[in-house]
Amino acid sequence: MSSNKTWTDVVMPQLAESLVSATIGKWLKKPGDPVEQYEPICEVITDKVNAELPSTLDGIMGDILAQEGETVDVGAVICRIGVEAAASAAAPAAPQPDSSGAAASQAGGSSSPALSADASLRSRYSPAVQTLAAEHGLNLSAIQGTGMGGRITRKDVLKHIESGGAGSSSAPSVQTAPVSQPPVQTQSQAQVLPGHVTSAPVIQQPQVNEPVRHSGIHLSDTPKLPTIEVEGGQAEHYIDITPIRNTIATKMRQSVSEIPHGWMMIEVDVTNLVQLRNKLKNEFKAKEGVNLTYLAFMIKAVVNAIKDYPIMNSVWAVDKIIVKRDINISLAVGTDDSVMTPVIKKADQKNIAGLAREVEELARKTREGKLKLDDMQGGTFTVNNTGSFGSILSQPIINYPQAAILTFESIVKRPVVINDMIGVRSMANFCLSLDHRILDGVICGRFMQRVKDNIEAYSLDTQVY
Repeated sequence: MSSNKTWTDVVMPQLAESLVSATIGKWLKKPGDPVEQYEPICEVITDKVNAELPSTLDGIMGDILAQEGETVDVGAVICRIGVEAAASAAAPAAPQPDSSGAAASQAGGSSSPALSADASLRSRYSPAVQTLAAEHGLNLSAIQGTGMGGRITRKDVLKHIESGGAGSSSAPSVQTAPVSQPPVQTQSQAQVLPGHVTSAPVIQQPQVNEPVRHSGIHLSDTPKLPTIEVEGGQAEHYIDITPIRNTIATKMRQSVSEIPHGWMMIEVDVTNLVQLRNKLKNEFKAKEGVNLTYLAFMIKAVVNAIKDYPIMNSVWAVDKIIVKRDINISLAVGTDDSVMTPVIKKADQKNIAGLAREVEELARKTREGKLKLDDMQGGTFTVNNTGSFGSILSQPIINYPQAAILTFESIVKRPVVINDMIGVRSMANFCLSLDHRILDGVICGRFMQRVKDNIEAYSLDTQVY
């Protein structure tokens, strides 16, 4: 019982300048686990990117105060890590953290002495707890909290519901309700972190069959970790919303509800571009080690068109329009279960070869889950290569708060009338979604025409360096 530990609060760091909160994706450590400095302790999800939060010191994981799926403000305490204190020569009798546990056992108390002694955080409810309580009509004062400082966790509420404790009555059972079920839990906890961690972190909770919502399912602020349930006898799957899917849903809803979208499409003859790429791609691959894709040529054409029409590179600011000087292209990259938009910074200062390298690098990092916050920030205009999936027409949703997004559709060969003659050409559709508060058909039509001219101007003599 040498619990000479000092407990250090771990807070939610400010992962980016404009970030005010982040969501706990998954805890990688549980109370009692040893933790090494720089070892990841949990996954953190922002509206930009996923990240692993490293420990800043060696020790033992203590209380976990922020639950998985919970959104936490920057600076809020999410857990505590215990570090062995230097052995104090003169205090063998009662080290500080142990005193509560000893006192409680002396008094013949029950299984969770620290809990009953400290209720300082009992009235602090997370959004997840509040949502659950509202859904089931629960009186939170009737539920015993097993978190730090008597805090009521989501698991406490689920356990209360499972035990039939719905409704707002049963107030006096604060002491008794959880005791009947988990005496084993508190025992094991006492072994792990004597005198400090109470009964909170027993991980194996029975799965609760919660009602499935049929509306607003994407709009929860506190999504659970993904689980899949199969209804008995029916081929019906319920897939919980992951934090990253919830973030995408929230942003898309914000975009379509705040931005009045307009759409436009233009058809481009990319025959010369196809011939140019076919001429260069093998040599480029051998020399640079990356693929020379059509996307690099198309981004270059778009960037040059934005230089001519800089209003395309702007954001709506209610009482003004902010036109960005740097042209930072957000590149939509899909993974198996989400889409991310890493940014090619200062794309206007790069040639086609440089853009090809950046496209491949960002796509690789996205698919390997190695994007950093800096990779995701500062985008001013988005391009999306939907043609890679064979699409020939799309209406993309604007990447909020940008003013427009452009998609490149699939290149297809088809007969085209040229100078009153029919020829087989390689054709592609380019689709633009625009913020109609900022942009109108005239300016976007000119912009799209400039993109078309830039692409059709590629020839076998075009240099990529």
